Amino acid sequence: MKRLFGSKLALALLLLVVIFLIGVFGYKIISEYSWVDSFYMTVITITTVGYGTIGQLSPGEKIFTSILILSSIFIVGYAISAISEYLLSKSNIGNFKRKKVQHKIDLLKNHVIVCGYGRNGKQAVHKLEAYDKDFVVIEMSEDIVSRQLEEGMLFIEGNAVEDEMLLQAGIARAGTLICALPSDADNLFIVLSARQMNSNLKIISRATEDTSFQKLKLAGADNVILPDKIGGDHMANLVVTPDLVEFLDNLAVSGSGDSINVEQIPFEKVCSNGEEKAIKELDIRKKTGCSVIGYKSPEGNYIVNPEPSLVVKKDSKLILIGRPEQIEKLKNQYDV
Repeated sequence: MKRLFGSKLALALLLLVVIFLIGVFGYKIISEYSWVDSFYMTVITITTVGYGTIGQLSPGEKIFTSILILSSIFIVGYAISAISEYLLSKSNIGNFKRKKVQHKIDLLKNHVIVCGYGRNGKQAVHKLEAYDKDFVVIEMSEDIVSRQLEEGMLFIEGNAVEDEMLLQAGIARAGTLICALPSDADNLFIVLSARQMNSNLKIISRATEDTSFQKLKLAGADNVILPDKIGGDHMANLVVTPDLVEFLDNLAVSGSGDSINVEQIPFEKVCSNGEEKAIKELDIRKKTGCSVIGYKSPEGNYIVNPEPSLVVKKDSKLILIGRPEQIEKLKNQYDV
């Protein structure tokens, strides 16, 4: 379609130039006008504005002018049609929007790339929006991409399996990749490609089959999620330990009423001067009201309900729990 518009536009512009040059040189030769007068006569003849001619026209000049008028009517009409079609075509408007989106993507750093905007991909995007995280979505459906672009979201139309799409989404500068495609084989291929492109990338992949779990791990995925298994376990837990499950569900709710929220904070935020301190020395509870319920060591090991005497090491993280207003105070206190 783009090539068609391009060829029609080029032909229209070429015909306009040709008919204009014929008019200028024709009046120059036939009427022996100056170049300025020849230019003037050509313009008023082609545009049919109705201004007066330069002196009386001879029979030959009248014939030439008549032919020029008839020719220009068709050529100018064709040119106007081609130019209007090109400027107002949906494809070119879409291309303009996509160029603007690509420019924004090129400015992103440490962002999240989401492959697929199905059920899981959409849930991931909503969560990223809630936490104000920069993200780019790669989706194959033209309708979905067009609709989301209208809402100002950063979407790329294409198959995430292709390396070109990952590069276009800024894989080299990204911090996290979420593979949410329905096919385990496609997710596996993306994980392999992404890990080669960015060795520091955190990769989270969806899996449908249990047998795909280990394969995705070996391919380079940091986390592999089995949505169907999680859903089944969750329903069973609602039967076995309903109150506990409901309480844990509330931990994920943020900013509504008396709901509880959980937040993580890295070492460099709580120890801004770089000095390693014990949890009791940080006195986070007194400053914000939040309680420390977990600790992730630099090696990636987790400690639940750490002792107050535990020293917070560099490259570690603290996990805290609190009410929404306490979490907000925590974010303001430590610029999370």
